[in-house]
Amino acid sequence: MWLMRERATVVWVALVVATCVSTWMFSKDVFSPAVAMLGTFLIAGLKVRFVMLDFMELRAAPTPARAAFEAWIVAVTLLILGFWFATPTG
Repeated sequence: MWLMRERATVVWVALVVATCVSTWMFSKDVFSPAVAMLGTFLIAGLKVRFVMLDFMELRAAPTPARAAFEAWIVAVTLLILGFWFATPTG
């Protein structure tokens, strides 16, 4: 299985598994909507990070560029979660 030795393949499989598990897990009534939303966006942020690092080849980018892109992921995730938690539920 030489294909599974490639980092991109392993990351791709992990992204697919994370999508399936999070979709199944958060669609059940096991978690409250707030926990499900938080989990969904945290997993989405993690998936974006892996896509940027392994499929957009930012893993080998200069440190300032990589730091800027990783900070962007954190900022956008926190911004979305902030708006969601700040919005009153009716």
